[in-house]
Order: sequence, then C-alpha cells, then structure tokens
Amino acid sequence: MSLFGTDGIRGRANTEPMTASTALRVAQAVGTRLPRDGGRPLALIGKDTRLSGYMLEPALTAGLVSVGVDVVLLGPLPTPGVAMLTRSLRADLGVVLSASHNPFEDNGIKLFGADGYKLSDGLEAEISALVRSDQPIPLAAAADLGRARRLDDAQGRYLEFVKASFPRRLRLDGLKIVVDAAHGAAYKVAPAVFYELGADVVAMGVAPDGFNINRDSGATAPQALAARVQAEGADLGVAVDGDADRIILVDETGAIVDGDQIMGLIAGAAAAAGSLRGGGLVATVMSNLGLERWLHARGLSLHRTRVGDRHVVEAMRAGGFNVGGEQSGHIILADHATTGDGLIAALQFLAVLVEEGRRASEIARVFEPVPQRLKNVRYSAGADPMAAASVQAAITAAEAELAGVGRLLIRKSGTEPVIRVMVEGDDAALVQRTVDEVAAAVATAGGTT
Repeated sequence: MSLFGTDGIRGRANTEPMTASTALRVAQAVGTRLPRDGGRPLALIGKDTRLSGYMLEPALTAGLVSVGVDVVLLGPLPTPGVAMLTRSLRADLGVVLSASHNPFEDNGIKLFGADGYKLSDGLEAEISALVRSDQPIPLAAAADLGRARRLDDAQGRYLEFVKASFPRRLRLDGLKIVVDAAHGAAYKVAPAVFYELGADVVAMGVAPDGFNINRDSGATAPQALAARVQAEGADLGVAVDGDADRIILVDETGAIVDGDQIMGLIAGAAAAAGSLRGGGLVATVMSNLGLERWLHARGLSLHRTRVGDRHVVEAMRAGGFNVGGEQSGHIILADHATTGDGLIAALQFLAVLVEEGRRASEIARVFEPVPQRLKNVRYSAGADPMAAASVQAAITAAEAELAGVGRLLIRKSGTEPVIRVMVEGDDAALVQRTVDEVAAAVATAGGTT
C-alpha cells in the first residue's frame, strides 16, 4: 500500500507515517531520484504553523542533505508559494509540510517537481516502495553532503507574485475586506495582499500558536468570518485554509460563497473576455449539478474528475483548460499557478467585482444550486462497509429512486476512515431521505451505530 493518499502523505503527528524517522527516509528516497547532471540538486521546504513542523522540518532537511541535496528553508509559506518558488528558483524539488485543513494534531508531506506540479503517481509509488523496503538508501560521501540555508524573503516574493495576478488597471480602494488566515501559513501574506492593493483590511486568524491552525476559523469554518463581515459592514470576507490552497468567500450579507460559485464566476468572466480555454472548466464529481446546467446553457462544458485537486490539474493539463477546481474551494487558474491558490482566486473574484462596480451578493450567486446533502460516516478500524450486502442494496435502491432526477456519490476518504455519502437532485425531500438511508446502512455495516 502506498504512503501517498489523495494529497501527499498525511497522518497524526509523531505516529506513523508522520514521524521524524519516516520523514527522514522519505527525504532520502526522494533525494536519490533527483537529477545530478548540474551538480548538487536543490530542494525547497516550506511549512504551515503546526507545532509538529518543528520536528519534521529538521528531519526532512537532514534526509535531503545526507543524500547530497542542497536545501533552502522557506519557513511558513502557503503551498502555492512553495510551488511557485520551486519554479522561480529553478529548484529540483519543492516540499510542503502541511495537513491543509486538518487540525494541528495532523501533518503531511506534499512534493512538487521542478515544474511546480505535484509528483506523478508513478514516482510517488517508487518513493513509497523504497521507504517501506529494507533496502539501504545510498548516502553521500562526507565531501558531497548538501548544505542548508534559509531564504529570508520567501513571503515577499510570493506576495508580489500573487499581486501580479490582479489586473494592473484595477485597485481595491474603497473596499473593506475581512481576511481570515486560519492561523495558518498565510497569516502574514493574506492580509498584506489585499492591503497593498488598496483595501481596508480587517484581519482574523493571524495569531498562530502551533495549536490553533484551522480551529473554528478559515475556509472550513467560515461562520465566524460571516459574522465579522456583517459586524464590520465589510464588502467581502476571504477565508483560506491552513496552507492557503483553498478559498471560501462571504458576501456583504454574510452569505457563504463556495468553490462552485467562484469557479462559475471566473469561468464566465473569462469566456466573455475570450480567454477561457478548453471550452469550459474542470471540476470533481462533488460539484453541484446546478453548475453543470449553468455552463451547458452557455455552450460550455463541465469535465468531471475524481475528488482531489491533483486529478483536476491532470485533467486541465490534458484537455488544455485554464480554469478548474473543487467545490471545497481549491481553485486552479492555470494562467497564474500550477496548483490551487486561494489568494489568487480571491483576487480574480474581486477583479470582476471592481470591473462591474457591483456588490459581492450581486455577482456571487452565479447559478441556482440544486439541493445537495453530504454525510460523512466514520467506520470502525478493520471494517469494510462498502463490501456489505446491506450497503450495496441501499445504494441500488437509492440509485433507482434518483434515476433521471438526481445522483448519488459514495466514496471512501483518502485520508481518514470515513465514507462520504453525497446525494443531489431537484427534490429536496427525496435528497434528504436518500442520503439518510444510505448513510444509516453504511454506519450499521461499519460498526458505528
């Protein structure tokens, strides 16, 4: 079984696979796969604000240095910032220490190649096999060890990169924006981006202490942001997650704007300007049917992929699309970045708002979503609820009821023992009843009732 899930290696800090010893061996395994034709390879390491970063960052550094790789430490920096700097500094590898939207107890390792894209499944499989094997990893001779140094202006470089994605002719003057950085990697950069473009900024989630990342804040808990937007009389609320690769917005009324609406707005504006490529956008199977219908009515397509931003990026590259993402807020804009970037996505939304001179609530409801319900059902260790006849019977019955009027999606999480059950359709009562019935069958089979 591979170490890598849908978004790199992830787990509880200081338990396998997120231990210092495994991180060191992962770094050694990756380091041996880097090109050597130009001398010592170069790797960058960025992280978010979790306490365990202080344990894992030195382990990764030691592993890379021990196999003859030079290391540049970036400190706390959003995931898209590491991807960008990997290309900008002509590095061979970018490493991100983050568990994204998970609580502080978790951490993860994401790997980017020299092109700023996540490593291929094949290369990840090779690395995983080497890490888990008894095969010794060849170490560098004493004179060939790598060196490590810090890059003091990493955040400044990324800040300028993000600002450059906003049209030069536009400014944010006169707008009041509440920014929630989730006490994560963007705690300095996120407020600065909007302030330096002219906005009046109210900052939240900018006091990380190693434990509070994503706690009741950020893109996965936007309720506090919504309340603050209304209390401040702000024009917009912007929430990123722990590593700032996803975004959720809040309009001036306190209404939450998810990734589907943001993608629709950006794609629609690009289509009107003649800059949308691929004839539509790429999203996952989780995106609302309302988005698909809205796009089709305008002669645009919705290409669906499996859940996971890496699958979205792969489909975008294969099909020549420049807009894609996930309902959860991973928005990939290929004209600007190689991975999801919450701050760049927020600026493209604001560009439309400023250009049209309208309020956020007037542009954010691009399409009318159909009723959609998602239930996450945790199952006991060792259980396999999807193999149970009762679950398969419940799925068959639900699909029969939804035929022609809705759809059912059921899948295992790639990062935790959870089955995700999603149902959507035009009949809200049918949707609710169906998701309840399937989720109950899964819970019973999984030993959690």
